[in-house]
Amino acid sequence: MVHPTPPPPPQVEPLDTILRRGPPAGDVPAGLAALRYKVLVDGIPSNSDGMSDHRIYTWLILLNAPPLPTDTYLDLVRQGASPAHAKIRNDTFRTLATDPLFRRRVTENSLTRVLNAASWKLLDAHEARVGGWIRSPDASFSEEDGGRGTRSQRASLAGSAAGSTAGEDKSAYVGYVQGMNVLAAPFLYTARSEAEAFVAFDALLRHELPGYIRGSMEGVHAGVRLVDEVLAVCDPKLYSHLLSRGLRAEVYAFPSVLTLCACTPPLPEVLALWDFLLACGVHLNVVAVVAQLVLIREQVLGAESPNQILRSFPPLQAGKIKALTISFVARLPDELYRRLIEHVR
Repeated sequence: MVHPTPPPPPQVEPLDTILRRGPPAGDVPAGLAALRYKVLVDGIPSNSDGMSDHRIYTWLILLNAPPLPTDTYLDLVRQGASPAHAKIRNDTFRTLATDPLFRRRVTENSLTRVLNAASWKLLDAHEARVGGWIRSPDASFSEEDGGRGTRSQRASLAGSAAGSTAGEDKSAYVGYVQGMNVLAAPFLYTARSEAEAFVAFDALLRHELPGYIRGSMEGVHAGVRLVDEVLAVCDPKLYSHLLSRGLRAEVYAFPSVLTLCACTPPLPEVLALWDFLLACGVHLNVVAVVAQLVLIREQVLGAESPNQILRSFPPLQAGKIKALTISFVARLPDELYRRLIEHVR
């Protein structure tokens, strides 16, 4: 994770130059700093539909997601329906269902394949941890069976992982959780192939948002609680007004926290906001949710029933949200900012 306002490099080159040349003199930290700063300041150029020649490659670098052989992705797909398949199919048909840009470019079958592959990959990680044949739950998928057991045995293990409760193993990855379908959507829209989208999606889940896909999604619930805390610091009047109406963040903010705001259209603005979040840290999504509230504060303060307004956030305005988010971060106590970083882990 990085602070959203790093000191600018001496010279920031065009994005395509940074991507094509790579780290200067092999200095990876300096190269990443230049890339993050470029994205923070200028964003990623795209057309009116949000399409860009550079976005997916920039995201893959920011996610530290190396290329994956297509055959490795296909091996996961060939395993067929994961134990979470029924849940996946219950969600895929309604993923960004009202967004014509997404529906025109991404098929339900494509989304289903990526989500089932991700479910199997998470099961591999959980089985490896439980079985003890590798130490890290983040170990990469191997094409060799490596003692993973039969498909039925793995499905049984997935069922036990998905059934974890607060009194059981909270550290276990589950095969599929609410919101994963929406988190996969921007990658499928942006990527050049399913395999490319899968690599980025898998990296986001397991390395950037592991707390959102373990146990009972405690990371998501912690993020929702943090919305209240951040709002109390950044706009005490708005926070007190909502609190007086019984409107804690758990009433209205859960979908936005869960999906990194991807549940709120339009899609091109979601992609622009994700450019910022992936460059500066996905934990800042909590602050971005607060920024959206502040953008409509006058409506909320003047409404007889604020809940009606908060049921559906207004269209995303990535530029304004990013600017407010950066300004709000400077106001947060160090201890609160530390918990923002930690809640996604």
